[in-house]
Amino acid sequence: MGSNSITFIQTGGTIDKDYPRKTKGWAFEIGEPAFIRILNKIDPSFEYEYIKLFQKDSLEITVQDRESLADAIISLESKFVIISHGTDTMIDTAGFLSKQISDKVIIITGAMRPERFSDSDAEFNLGCAVGAVFNLAPGVYIAMQGIVKTYDIIKRDTETGRFYS
Repeated sequence: MGSNSITFIQTGGTIDKDYPRKTKGWAFEIGEPAFIRILNKIDPSFEYEYIKLFQKDSLEITVQDRESLADAIISLESKFVIISHGTDTMIDTAGFLSKQISDKVIIITGAMRPERFSDSDAEFNLGCAVGAVFNLAPGVYIAMQGIVKTYDIIKRDTETGRFYS
């Protein structure tokens, strides 16, 4: 992979949720990475690879999961990483990664509504991450709702769910 390549890593979250069953599909399950479907639509001008690391709601992510994520990122040749993640704990994961990795541009993104929904924000958030990734200094960032900021600057209003800085 070239110097302008991105590694996408799936960890789960709303962005990847779907109703997978044809019958009795009463609950969401985390399925195939949304970024695969999104990237297939746009025929990007950059090289990429993807890793399905785990498929969890972000409230279920453990310290061991975060360590596994950090290890996976450290082992990559790519300097540019975009992670799909649940919104509830993405800032926590970003803080953890920032203490482990300092030589890569890492952007964590997700969605308030699953990518499979017609009114999802998944494509917009992923597009913001992709548009920013090659232009940022090494560090850990969050890309949500049109904002791309370092994990220690971006905040989330727990009542509205909105991200702000």
